[in-house]
Amino acid sequence: MSSKLVGVGVGPGDPELVTVKGVNALREADVVVVPVMDTGERGRAEATVLHYVPEEKVLRVVFALNERSDRGRREAAWDAAGGRVAELLKHHGSVAFATIGDPNVYSTFTYLAQTIAELVPGTVVETVPGITAMQDLAARSGAVLTEGTEPLTLVPVTAGATVLKEALAGPGTVVAYKFGRQAREVAGALRETGRLADAVWGSALGLPEESIRPAAELDGAPLPYLSTLIAPARRDGGRGGKL
Repeated sequence: MSSKLVGVGVGPGDPELVTVKGVNALREADVVVVPVMDTGERGRAEATVLHYVPEEKVLRVVFALNERSDRGRREAAWDAAGGRVAELLKHHGSVAFATIGDPNVYSTFTYLAQTIAELVPGTVVETVPGITAMQDLAARSGAVLTEGTEPLTLVPVTAGATVLKEALAGPGTVVAYKFGRQAREVAGALRETGRLADAVWGSALGLPEESIRPAAELDGAPLPYLSTLIAPARRDGGRGGKL
């Protein structure tokens, strides 16, 4: 029988936002892998997974999740993680990889799946979609992501504030991920493009330390790395005007 690797989106952190299909995939797998930066860390994915599967079934695998400057270290971490999961597939057959948000949206699972395709040919790779941080922040803040024919642009601020500024200058709603370390630049881009007043940011959504604030309150202080920003489209207040 072919081995199977399943990327399971477990949402932004609130365990109630894991889908029924996601829970079933976690429970059906022989082993559930969770990504961490070091073996002693309990990350957000693991904390969510433990609401649904026993701890002895969960295995931490180290990824260089926040490594941006050292490509060699990042590649080495991916290779090592891929090798560890490849061994699990050979011995267990069915491995689920739990990822915050969705496995097809800026997820470490993408790199793992590519590595496994080379190390364990014939492995069946599947994904189970998860609720994203932008959906959760929209629900918790009341920000509407799209109306009518409005476009939606998703930008990782790790690509630089210039990319965000270009998106904000365009039409539609702009969502920024991973902007915590560049909060000052993000606030400046919002002011410069006239998008500050309606924008909102949030972090640790659904967790005890949750913070949801108007972007106008950004003062340049560092924020959690996984902070999310929504800058809604400019709207005239009419109903259905863009249909």
